[in-house]
Amino acid sequence: MSQTAGSPVLDERLQAKEPAQIAGMFDAIAPRYDLLNRVLSAGRDRTWRRRAIDALHLGASDVFLDVCTGTADMVLEAVHQQPRLGRVVGVDFSAEMLRLGLRKLRSAGVGNLLARADATALPLQGDTVDAATVAFGIRNVQHPGLACAELARVLRPGGRLAVLEFGLPRAAWFRALYLWYARRVLPLVGRMVSRHRSAYAYLPESVGRFPAPEAFANLLASSGFSHVSTVPLTLGIVYLYIARK
Repeated sequence: MSQTAGSPVLDERLQAKEPAQIAGMFDAIAPRYDLLNRVLSAGRDRTWRRRAIDALHLGASDVFLDVCTGTADMVLEAVHQQPRLGRVVGVDFSAEMLRLGLRKLRSAGVGNLLARADATALPLQGDTVDAATVAFGIRNVQHPGLACAELARVLRPGGRLAVLEFGLPRAAWFRALYLWYARRVLPLVGRMVSRHRSAYAYLPESVGRFPAPEAFANLLASSGFSHVSTVPLTLGIVYLYIARK
């Protein structure tokens, strides 16, 4: 997506998705991240997360991994749907997001592990995870293919993966409306609430550069996953990718 008049010019390091730069951006917006998720999605983000966790059919004692966990909303949803999960791990490279996530888990009485790490170098042994998720984070990874390969490495044979990511609606009328919102409204509201100059201009830019659903599904398949399915949510604003190792 191109920059609109009056929009901040994105730092080249953000456009290149340099890990330190992306992590720093999320550190800066962390205090208002959850609020903006609710406001900018009109509360739909909770529904999307429920759909993703539900697709995993989590069982008691399953080892669950959430990559790019942010403030741990996916971990909380997983524990809500399956209170008898085994080991639960959330991984992110933003220290401030993890700090807020730990606070939320403790407030909810959930005692699980959050670890600071890059999605392309997960701190887990191979074939040890039963189910994994990535919610709205894979497009922020500099090398998403490496992250997908890492997810395949740590999942057990038969392990399940659910990925949520923004997309572009296919219906022409809704796509035009969505692009207007993403380019005009979202950066303005995001900048006002987060007080970060470019984070919410980066969001629509990164969505525009992310592979089309068919291409990302092929990337998952080439990374070691089978039975990859693609489910459009909310008229294609978001896509849910479901796969099995």
